[in-house]
Amino acid sequence: MLPLATRAPAKINLSLHVLGRRADGYHELDSLVAFAGTGDRLTLRPGATLGLQTSGPTAVSAGHDADNLVLKAARLLVERMPGVKVGVFHLVKRLPVAAGIGGGSSDAAAALRLLARLNDLPLSHPAIVDAARETGADVLVCLQARARVMRGTGEVLGPVLRLPRLFAVLVNPGVPVATPEIFRALGLPPGEIRRSPTASDWPMTSAADLVAALRDARNDLEPAACSLQPLVTEVLRRLSETPDCRLARMSGSGATVFGLFDDADAAAAAARQIQAVRPHWWVKPTMLR
Repeated sequence: MLPLATRAPAKINLSLHVLGRRADGYHELDSLVAFAGTGDRLTLRPGATLGLQTSGPTAVSAGHDADNLVLKAARLLVERMPGVKVGVFHLVKRLPVAAGIGGGSSDAAAALRLLARLNDLPLSHPAIVDAARETGADVLVCLQARARVMRGTGEVLGPVLRLPRLFAVLVNPGVPVATPEIFRALGLPPGEIRRSPTASDWPMTSAADLVAALRDARNDLEPAACSLQPLVTEVLRRLSETPDCRLARMSGSGATVFGLFDDADAAAAAARQIQAVRPHWWVKPTMLR
């Protein structure tokens, strides 16, 4: 049987509002999520045993195979469905790690998609959904990899949204940012609720209308990330100063920053400009959906 293959696209938080902190210590979030045209690639060669091979430019930074979320998600599915068909995964890792773009979560979701395809299971199957939720907070939203509003700790998903075409540049300065440190820096005690959820009716009629609405939104983790990792501030500044950049904002807990542009040519020009002055940064022009 030929290997099965799928992409694991970067997840971008176009907005990220921290509404408060629950009594159990987890933070309540409200985020408009989109997915990029760039990402990792995962294949599955069916076989009797479960395994993982990794390659690609950022494979070394992804850690040991035993700690990889691809295997964690697969094992959680096997626990729920003994006898499910498995095989050996091959992950081509291109996305930076600990970067605020859900690379590991998207890889795990890709593994569940491939196992679902191999076993003729819908992605809505309870075992697939449970395995996604237990693997990590962002894995569930990455299963279909379509734009939608994500709430709670990632377990509450709105309907799939049809985004207008958003041309973007993703920039990561090559430094990891520890998500727990960012949330600790917010200083919210358990049980404190600060805000109500934002309206879910984001304007989707045009890219200009959506970008205008996004300007009124924010990423509540951005100030903490800039304080803990000053390079995030530099990335934000360099992106916002490129010609025709309509919005520059950090994704997730950082350190990746995205910039939005009117068209592919403007995004590509901005990427070249930043890469010329910071050749060791990870810079990708892409489109969000």
